[in-house]
Amino acid sequence: MQARYRAARFACASVLAPTLALAASSTHAATPTAYVTTESAGVGVIDLGDLSFKQTFDVGKDGPRGLSLNKEGTRLYVANKETADLSEIDTSTGKVVRRVKIGKNPEFVRVRGGFAYVTYEPGESGGPPKPGQPEKDDDDPNAPPAEIAIVDLKTLKVLRSVKSGHETEGVEFSADGKSILVTNEGDDTVSVYRVGSGKFVRTVTLPKGSRPRGIKVSPDGKQYVVTLENTNKFTVLDAADLKIVKTVDTKTGPYGVSFDPSGKRLLVAASRDKTLQVFDGKSFEHLSDVPIGQRCWHFSFTPDGSKILFACGRSNAVYVLDASNYQTVKQIGDLPLAWGIVTYPPSAGSIEGR
Repeated sequence: MQARYRAARFACASVLAPTLALAASSTHAATPTAYVTTESAGVGVIDLGDLSFKQTFDVGKDGPRGLSLNKEGTRLYVANKETADLSEIDTSTGKVVRRVKIGKNPEFVRVRGGFAYVTYEPGESGGPPKPGQPEKDDDDPNAPPAEIAIVDLKTLKVLRSVKSGHETEGVEFSADGKSILVTNEGDDTVSVYRVGSGKFVRTVTLPKGSRPRGIKVSPDGKQYVVTLENTNKFTVLDAADLKIVKTVDTKTGPYGVSFDPSGKRLLVAASRDKTLQVFDGKSFEHLSDVPIGQRCWHFSFTPDGSKILFACGRSNAVYVLDASNYQTVKQIGDLPLAWGIVTYPPSAGSIEGR
């Protein structure tokens, strides 16, 4: 009798285990969430179900900027300017569980295949100008170049660092996942490396004085779009040979760039003009302009593609736009010096992408 009871209990447990495991793994997917780094108040968490500010992950007065999630959405990796490190945050508790020293002025983070790629600038002072001050130009050709730290996420140790150009800004992966491309604002170049090893492949020089910042691969993987902040343009590169295909005029200070989830539209955040610009995703014809907040560098679509969220640093808020007509839905405040934004489940955006 007891043997039959134990057997039945074991069978029941065997049936329930996969169900419980599936429920546990679906916890994040059931509650779509956006994470927003704010340079003076930690990481803001937004519930995308009702577009409400939920809580703040306290990382101290670290000056968090770049951020990226692991594949499961259970860990958030944040580059911290003041402490010159990368912090790993448990998204279920909001607690920092590990840190690793990176170097001076870490800024952009991308996670791919068990590694985090973190840009930092040994020769730069870093940080945005104070309110009322103009954007600074701190290029120094004699300063050390920026570097990219490659971090093993299992051990959270820096495996190696590779030298890049000056003032490395945007980071993107090739469509096949084999290459990583970075924009170097200070010397007007795009550098290419191998994913994992960090082996240098090549450098592409862009027109002088352009200051490349954002970079995004097209949905078909055949092109890259690079925003050129100081010449108010974006340039389209052929992914095969990295030659310039086309250059398109924008409003002032283009930075964040992304295709929409359908690939039919290209969005550019012209941050100095406080404008979202919409272009055709194939021809790159200019379609419309939409007013947004101040210093909106980065943005992300919601996982269902229905909304666009802009991290607007000088507005201390996230602006939410309807993705079908680009009308403002609401502003989510209490996010001082908002810098970057990503979502889980993953969605198209200027930092990460599907």
